[in-house]
Amino acid sequence: MSDDDLAHSSSCTPVPPGMLIRELDLSDATVASTVHAVGLRAYAVEAGLIGFDSIPALSESLHDMMVRPLRWLGAVTTEGTVAAFVAWRTDTGQHVTNIDRVCVDPAWFRRGLASCLLDHLLAKGTSRGEVRVSTGAGNLPAVTLYERLGFRRGDDFEPVPGLRMAQYVLHR
Repeated sequence: MSDDDLAHSSSCTPVPPGMLIRELDLSDATVASTVHAVGLRAYAVEAGLIGFDSIPALSESLHDMMVRPLRWLGAVTTEGTVAAFVAWRTDTGQHVTNIDRVCVDPAWFRRGLASCLLDHLLAKGTSRGEVRVSTGAGNLPAVTLYERLGFRRGDDFEPVPGLRMAQYVLHR
């Protein structure tokens, strides 16, 4: 899927006026710094929801985030504010897309941005095959979102003591 395909509007949950869905370039230091800050704020809220404050992304450095082999799609205001983003990688040989993270700035919660980004990614950013994503098992807003989008819950797992994760798969 080309960057131009991802940048066009999608048939998703309506977003607030003045919001654009576009690919994010993390080689731009300002964009990367903004994305990192949004992620930290979003993961801090998730930490409270699941009762676990050592989520790995909360200690991830800006540099470590920037060098990850991911593609990034954002919900961005016309003024350039990143309100939400999704990051993923696709193994085209195995037809598997792994969603690494979905983050919404708490100031933009409850406006359908995560739904819109995932709708957009599923419609234009992935090919046929599996789409996988994990979230804290106690993160009920994320659990509800993935199930509403048709993801099926697999076995929960505990990557570190005290952090129970729910894994989801969507077959396309």
